[in-house]
Amino acid sequence: MGSLRDIKNKITSTKKMSQITKAMEMVAASNFTRAEQNAKAFVPYMEKIQEVTASVALGSSDAAHPMLVKRPVKKTAYLVITAERGLKGSFNSNVLRAAMQGINARHQSKDEYVIISLGKVGREFFKKRDMNIALDLTGIANQPTFAEVKDTVNKTIGMFIDGAFDELYMFYNHFVNPIQNDVIEKKILPLTDIETSKKPMSYEFEPSAEEILEVLLPQYAESLIFGALLDSKAGEHAAGMLAMKNATDNAKELINSYSLLFNRARQAAITQEITEIVGGAAALE
Repeated sequence: MGSLRDIKNKITSTKKMSQITKAMEMVAASNFTRAEQNAKAFVPYMEKIQEVTASVALGSSDAAHPMLVKRPVKKTAYLVITAERGLKGSFNSNVLRAAMQGINARHQSKDEYVIISLGKVGREFFKKRDMNIALDLTGIANQPTFAEVKDTVNKTIGMFIDGAFDELYMFYNHFVNPIQNDVIEKKILPLTDIETSKKPMSYEFEPSAEEILEVLLPQYAESLIFGALLDSKAGEHAAGMLAMKNATDNAKELINSYSLLFNRARQAAITQEITEIVGGAAALE
């Protein structure tokens, strides 16, 4: 059992820590609300562009585009979305573990793949392991806009079209609810499995289907990546909120334990003093 002063210092420091984690929980809750709204607001656009893209790509037998062509795989790219910082529970570790499992299952050499990292945690993770990072983007805002990621996304699509890699997989956390995120592995390029839940519409193309796809397919791929980033951000803030709530609850439990320990130590000290006083009085009689 520590001294009364040591125990009191622990109680004080733990209370200060609980105040910090509570404040961080409130900040995460505020960010989560906005991020969830952003992710949900993007869904109708995503569904519509997917419907139109499927209708144009599948509705024209003579439509052709490099992003639709499956070619022999010489090099694979992995786009991994993580948070900018830790303190998110298992949010980052889950998606990084899944990405590493996918990479290790497909490749024997680091020369067979490249990494495209969105988020500082992922970049540092792959950098420490000396993995080939072709592109990375850090400093992503809590509520990202497409303008922030446009350059990186466009470069990614351009690298595929130019043949820098032959397929692109994306790993990210899909927000399910405030206490659950599911890691998703999704093949982005080539766009060989464009699907829509609605019946494809019949369109008359003006100009040609090829010219429309030249603009539409990059936008569709961009929307897949940006939509995943918005989805991941909602999950990130939810994970941060939950982690800080757990930290605050644990701090309160520690404070209660330390307070009980402090009271016992104080009672023991008082008892010791009374015993000494009684003993001294008995010796004087």
